Amino acid sequence: MYWNWKISGLALAGVFLLAVVLVKPIGVSTQFVIFDGLVASWFNPTLVVEDATSASGYASSNAYLNKSGGKYAEAIANPLNYSFVFVIAMVVGGFLGRRFQSRGQDPVPPFHRARFGQTPAMRYGLAFAGGILVLWGARLAGGCTSGHMMSGMMQTAVSGYLFALAAFAFAVPTALLLYRDGGNT
Repeated sequence: MYWNWKISGLALAGVFLLAVVLVKPIGVSTQFVIFDGLVASWFNPTLVVEDATSASGYASSNAYLNKSGGKYAEAIANPLNYSFVFVIAMVVGGFLGRRFQSRGQDPVPPFHRARFGQTPAMRYGLAFAGGILVLWGARLAGGCTSGHMMSGMMQTAVSGYLFALAAFAFAVPTALLLYRDGGNT
Protein backbone atom coordinates (compact mmCIF):
# COMPACT_ATOMS: atom_id res chain seq x y z
CA MET A 1 0.00 0.00 0.00
CA TYR A 2 1.33 3.42 -0.98
CA TRP A 3 1.12 6.52 1.20
CA ASN A 4 -2.22 8.32 0.94
CA TRP A 5 -1.59 11.40 -1.20
CA LYS A 6 -4.09 13.55 0.72
CA ILE A 7 -2.49 12.84 4.09
CA SER A 8 0.99 13.20 2.60
CA GLY A 9 0.03 16.53 1.02
CA LEU A 10 -1.32 17.85 4.31
CA ALA A 11 1.81 16.69 6.14
CA LEU A 12 4.01 18.41 3.54
CA ALA A 13 1.98 21.62 3.84
CA GLY A 14 2.36 21.47 7.61
CA VAL A 15 6.14 21.09 7.35
CA PHE A 16 6.35 24.03 4.95
CA LEU A 17 4.18 26.18 7.20
CA LEU A 18 6.26 25.32 10.27
CA ALA A 19 9.46 26.08 8.38
CA VAL A 20 8.20 29.48 7.21
CA VAL A 21 6.87 30.42 10.64
CA LEU A 22 9.80 29.12 12.72
CA VAL A 23 12.87 29.56 10.51
CA LYS A 24 12.56 30.70 6.89
CA PRO A 25 10.98 29.61 3.59
CA ILE A 26 12.25 26.32 2.23
CA GLY A 27 14.47 26.20 -0.83
CA VAL A 28 17.02 23.47 -1.36
CA SER A 29 18.64 23.63 -4.80
CA THR A 30 21.23 26.16 -3.62
CA GLN A 31 22.53 23.57 -1.18
CA PHE A 32 23.74 21.46 -4.09
CA VAL A 33 25.86 24.45 -5.17
CA ILE A 34 27.16 24.62 -1.59
CA PHE A 35 27.98 20.90 -1.69
CA ASP A 36 29.81 21.39 -5.00
CA GLY A 37 31.76 24.22 -3.38
CA LEU A 38 32.67 21.99 -0.44
CA VAL A 39 34.02 19.33 -2.78
CA ALA A 40 35.88 21.92 -4.87
CA SER A 41 37.42 23.45 -1.74
CA TRP A 42 38.97 20.06 -0.88
CA PHE A 43 40.96 20.34 -4.11
CA ASN A 44 41.49 24.09 -3.90
CA PRO A 45 41.83 25.23 -0.27
CA THR A 46 41.95 28.89 -1.36
CA LEU A 47 38.55 28.73 -3.07
CA VAL A 48 36.89 30.24 0.02
CA VAL A 49 38.82 32.54 2.32
CA GLU A 50 37.99 34.81 5.22
CA ASP A 51 37.61 38.42 4.09
CA ALA A 52 36.84 41.22 6.55
CA THR A 53 35.76 43.53 3.72
CA SER A 54 33.02 41.15 2.52
CA ALA A 55 29.49 41.48 3.91
CA SER A 56 29.51 37.83 4.98
CA GLY A 57 33.09 37.77 6.19
CA TYR A 58 34.06 35.33 3.42
CA ALA A 59 35.05 35.65 -0.23
CA SER A 60 35.72 33.30 -3.11
CA SER A 61 37.80 33.36 -6.26
CA ASN A 62 34.69 31.92 -7.97
CA ALA A 63 32.37 34.77 -9.01
CA TYR A 64 29.21 32.72 -8.45
CA LEU A 65 30.20 31.76 -4.91
CA ASN A 66 31.27 35.35 -4.23
CA LYS A 67 27.96 36.96 -5.23
CA SER A 68 25.70 38.64 -2.65
CA GLY A 69 28.62 39.68 -0.52
CA GLY A 70 30.07 36.17 -0.34
CA LYS A 71 26.87 34.56 0.94
CA TYR A 72 27.61 31.23 -0.76
CA ALA A 73 31.27 31.40 0.25
CA GLU A 74 30.14 31.76 3.87
CA ALA A 75 27.82 28.74 3.52
CA ILE A 76 30.75 26.69 2.17
CA ALA A 77 32.97 27.78 5.05
CA ASN A 78 30.21 26.91 7.56
CA PRO A 79 28.15 24.18 5.86
CA LEU A 80 26.21 22.91 8.87
CA ASN A 81 23.45 25.46 8.50
CA TYR A 82 19.69 25.04 8.53
CA SER A 83 19.33 24.56 4.77
CA PHE A 84 22.15 22.03 4.40
CA VAL A 85 20.89 19.97 7.34
CA PHE A 86 17.38 20.19 5.84
CA VAL A 87 18.62 18.62 2.58
CA ILE A 88 20.31 15.79 4.48
CA ALA A 89 17.08 15.29 6.46
CA MET A 90 15.12 15.10 3.17
CA VAL A 91 17.31 12.26 1.95
CA VAL A 92 17.08 10.40 5.27
CA GLY A 93 13.32 11.05 5.46
CA GLY A 94 12.78 9.80 1.92
CA PHE A 95 14.73 6.65 2.69
CA LEU A 96 12.81 6.01 5.93
CA GLY A 97 9.46 6.80 4.30
CA ARG A 98 10.11 4.32 1.52
CA ARG A 99 11.34 1.72 4.02
CA PHE A 100 8.18 1.96 6.11
CA GLN A 101 5.94 2.10 3.06
CA SER A 102 7.33 -0.88 1.22
CA ARG A 103 7.09 -3.67 3.75
CA GLY A 104 6.20 -6.70 1.65
CA GLN A 105 5.59 -4.50 -1.36
CA ASP A 106 6.97 -4.49 -4.89
CA PRO A 107 9.26 -1.42 -5.06
CA VAL A 108 8.30 -0.83 -8.69
CA PRO A 109 4.79 0.64 -9.20
CA PRO A 110 2.58 -1.28 -11.66
CA PHE A 111 2.33 1.57 -14.21
CA HIS A 112 6.12 1.90 -14.29
CA ARG A 113 6.62 -1.86 -14.57
CA ALA A 114 4.21 -2.00 -17.51
CA ARG A 115 6.10 0.73 -19.36
CA PHE A 116 9.76 0.15 -18.41
CA GLY A 117 9.94 -3.37 -16.98
CA GLN A 118 10.44 -4.96 -13.58
CA THR A 119 14.04 -3.93 -12.92
CA PRO A 120 14.38 -1.72 -9.81
CA ALA A 121 17.76 -0.53 -11.17
CA MET A 122 15.94 0.95 -14.20
CA ARG A 123 13.46 2.71 -11.89
CA TYR A 124 16.23 4.16 -9.73
CA GLY A 125 18.28 5.11 -12.79
CA LEU A 126 15.36 6.96 -14.36
CA ALA A 127 14.57 8.66 -11.04
CA PHE A 128 18.21 9.73 -10.70
CA ALA A 129 18.33 11.05 -14.29
CA GLY A 130 15.06 12.90 -13.73
CA GLY A 131 16.44 14.39 -10.53
CA ILE A 132 19.54 15.62 -12.38
CA LEU A 133 17.35 17.27 -15.03
CA VAL A 134 15.14 18.91 -12.41
CA LEU A 135 18.17 20.15 -10.45
CA TRP A 136 19.77 21.54 -13.61
CA GLY A 137 16.54 23.33 -14.50
CA ALA A 138 16.22 24.61 -10.94
CA ARG A 139 19.66 26.19 -11.05
CA LEU A 140 18.87 27.74 -14.46
CA ALA A 141 15.68 29.19 -12.96
CA GLY A 142 17.49 30.46 -9.87
CA GLY A 143 15.62 28.16 -7.51
CA CYS A 144 13.84 24.85 -7.17
CA THR A 145 10.26 23.66 -6.92
CA SER A 146 10.50 23.93 -3.14
CA GLY A 147 11.57 27.55 -3.22
CA HIS A 148 9.71 28.84 -6.25
CA MET A 149 6.53 26.84 -6.25
CA MET A 150 5.83 25.63 -2.75
CA SER A 151 7.36 28.35 -0.59
CA GLY A 152 6.72 30.99 -3.23
CA MET A 153 3.01 30.20 -3.56
CA MET A 154 2.72 29.99 0.20
CA GLN A 155 4.00 33.56 0.36
CA THR A 156 1.68 34.57 -2.54
CA ALA A 157 4.64 35.44 -4.78
CA VAL A 158 3.64 35.89 -8.42
CA SER A 159 6.85 34.11 -9.48
CA GLY A 160 5.72 31.06 -7.47
CA TYR A 161 2.44 30.86 -9.36
CA LEU A 162 4.18 31.38 -12.72
CA PHE A 163 6.72 28.68 -11.91
CA ALA A 164 3.94 26.26 -10.90
CA LEU A 165 2.07 26.99 -14.12
CA ALA A 166 5.21 26.37 -16.20
CA ALA A 167 6.12 23.20 -14.27
CA PHE A 168 2.69 21.66 -14.77
CA ALA A 169 2.51 22.86 -18.39
CA PHE A 170 5.53 20.63 -19.10
CA ALA A 171 5.03 17.86 -16.52
CA VAL A 172 1.49 16.86 -17.52
CA PRO A 173 2.21 16.47 -21.27
CA THR A 174 5.44 14.61 -20.44
CA ALA A 175 3.56 12.14 -18.20
CA LEU A 176 0.83 11.72 -20.82
CA LEU A 177 3.47 11.03 -23.45
CA LEU A 178 5.38 8.52 -21.31
CA TYR A 179 2.30 6.67 -20.09
CA ARG A 180 -0.10 7.40 -22.97
CA ASP A 181 -1.23 3.81 -23.20
CA GLY A 182 -1.32 3.19 -19.46
CA GLY A 183 2.22 1.90 -19.63
CA ASN A 184 1.27 -1.03 -21.86
CA THR A 185 3.76 -1.04 -24.71
